[in-house]
Amino acid sequence: MQLFDTARQEVVPFEPRGGQVGIYVCGITPYDSAHLGHAFVYHVFDVLNRRFRDAGLTVRSVRNVTDVDDDILRVARERGVDFRELADEQVRLFDHDMAEIGLLAPDVEPRATEHVEEMVGWITRLVDGGYAYAVDGWVFFDSGVYPDYGRLSRLDHATMIELSRERGADPDDPRKRHPLDFVLWQASAPDEPSWPSPWSDGRPGWHIECTVMSTGALGHPVDIHGGGNDLIYPHHESEIAQAEAGGVAPYVRHWTHVAMVNLDGVKMSKSLGNLVFVRDLVKRVPGAAVRLLLAAHHYRVSWSYEDAEVEVAAMRLRRYLAAMQGGGTIGHEAALRHKQRFFERLDDDLDTPGALEVLDAIAQELAGGAEDAGPGTEGQQLLGRLLGVLGAEPGAVTA
Repeated sequence: MQLFDTARQEVVPFEPRGGQVGIYVCGITPYDSAHLGHAFVYHVFDVLNRRFRDAGLTVRSVRNVTDVDDDILRVARERGVDFRELADEQVRLFDHDMAEIGLLAPDVEPRATEHVEEMVGWITRLVDGGYAYAVDGWVFFDSGVYPDYGRLSRLDHATMIELSRERGADPDDPRKRHPLDFVLWQASAPDEPSWPSPWSDGRPGWHIECTVMSTGALGHPVDIHGGGNDLIYPHHESEIAQAEAGGVAPYVRHWTHVAMVNLDGVKMSKSLGNLVFVRDLVKRVPGAAVRLLLAAHHYRVSWSYEDAEVEVAAMRLRRYLAAMQGGGTIGHEAALRHKQRFFERLDDDLDTPGALEVLDAIAQELAGGAEDAGPGTEGQQLLGRLLGVLGAEPGAVTA
């Protein structure tokens, strides 16, 4: 497979190691419903997972849960519930929504609150190694002693400062030695959950959670790590810094990032409230149609959701279903050519729109009753397998 690598900024071959692939995708912060932007990210990694499995590889997929976070604590206070109760409820709803659109369950779904002790150990190594410093019960990574900070995102210093400010960090915090230093540990407020540490009763910063959970579940280097491209900086940039400073290099072999989904030209986000919810879409069309809607967009190209796409995807699904149920066949050689073209498209930087064009051609050929000479391949068998690789399995298809 040829796959774009964010770190190298080019499409490069992805080479499995020993027939195995470890995939880590940054999961949700569970305080609200899953929207189409979430679905697009996890759809992409699900197709990668399915493609590798179809090729006979053993895949270990990991999707974490950030179950302690400022937003969770804020929403839990507003609702008058324990933050763990809120997280449990939202994870159940999220998992249900993702199952409705045919995502494979991750092999491992670690929660941040289950690995705080390991995080404290990692932070201790960074402090002892001179890469981090404690102030007033907080611990910060010292970007000034890590000259490669910014290597992944390729952003200049001023841009990183501005993005840090926009994305929840505080470059003006007077406790910091440098504006780009980031939180590894923070002292908890009296009404917040806390864990013991050498610095304070507190809780881990966001970035350290994923470094610890990814390497804990997959070892290192992690084969494929990624998420939405809004995580490149500061989240994944910081993950690399603290991993390498902590003695884990290389940390990741291949970085994969998914473009944003917009609504009316603005990125879908919980903070803005401009969301299209997965659970609303599956009330209108089968989950397989939602997957076809997502597959119609290349994962590295940002796109704006339009409501008309839902019916387009549903019509496409109906055409596939009719072709599968029509009892038609395609000649063996033609079927092989179709399969080859389908997998060529997926293996060319996960070109799912191109793969759908192949499925369209198969459905049209079956509808036309054409059949090459020689043994035939049933349309249901051919389309069924290929739809399964896209996560739009025939079993999820309804009229």
